[in-house]
Amino acid sequence: MDERSPVLEAKGVSHWFGDNRVLHDINLKVARGQIVSLVGPSGCGKSTFLRAVVGTHLPNAGDIVVYSGESHATGRRVQGPGRDRGIVYQHYSLFPFLTAQQNVAFGLMLDETSIASRLFMFPKWRRLRKAHLEEAAAFLERVGLGEAINLYPSAMSGGMRQRVAIAQALIMKPEIVLLDEPFGALDEATREDLQKMLLTLYDENCQTLEKKEKPPHTIFIVTHELNEAIYVGDRVIGLSQFWGWEEAGHKAGPGATITYDRKAPVYHPGEERDFEEFAHQRHEIRRIVFDPEAKHAPAKHRTFWEDKPVRQSSRGPA
Repeated sequence: MDERSPVLEAKGVSHWFGDNRVLHDINLKVARGQIVSLVGPSGCGKSTFLRAVVGTHLPNAGDIVVYSGESHATGRRVQGPGRDRGIVYQHYSLFPFLTAQQNVAFGLMLDETSIASRLFMFPKWRRLRKAHLEEAAAFLERVGLGEAINLYPSAMSGGMRQRVAIAQALIMKPEIVLLDEPFGALDEATREDLQKMLLTLYDENCQTLEKKEKPPHTIFIVTHELNEAIYVGDRVIGLSQFWGWEEAGHKAGPGATITYDRKAPVYHPGEERDFEEFAHQRHEIRRIVFDPEAKHAPAKHRTFWEDKPVRQSSRGPA
């Protein structure tokens, strides 16, 4: 993945609520086709940062930019919610009166038609509706729900409903999909199945890159589970309020900043994990990001763009 093909960039993002300083000078660039995991202690501002990217709560200082092409000339400053960013929350919200296929196609209907066009241009709407449903079926197949297109949410498990929610986001073809603790409410086996689904999407990215084409999925996942962060992402970012702000000249904690940004191992969906390697990186993240006594200079462990691959995979390095 190439730093020169950005999708998302945070430039000097800071946020506060009165005297409560939450985020401090967040600088971050996400390349197209990456799956980036964000971790951090409770209360460090992960959700605040995610809401800033979504556009529902803009930062007090700094900018967030989304790019539609491969150069900085295509950047759009986030000033509110937009279809270039998709979001999936832990608590999925599906329409109970629609099937899985109809739920996934719903966004396309709202985006490409109006009530008037559906009423007064019915033949055209019928053709478009057929195309939407066919596309929805294809996305459900990609997330492993090809046999469940006619099920209603009440007949689905929690994992199935979350897959539908992810397909809802993917079908709109946003520049980036944001996942906010998406698997937190699921049992361990279901969670592992969905983690492998994300690895399948990453495989799709790698296949398109081999053809010199634009990778279709850029995913930014917030999770509290370190093994998950290391497993599904090709990059782990640590956001923390525990850093050497005194040495940087601050009289009080200015808020959380990025204290860790490094490559993660890259795996095939069915490939066995190297838990020794996981343990090493997990220990490193705990020491740098989660330790309240940490006094690290933030830049010291923000080395993603300079790091060599953590391991070689037949998919190739990130």
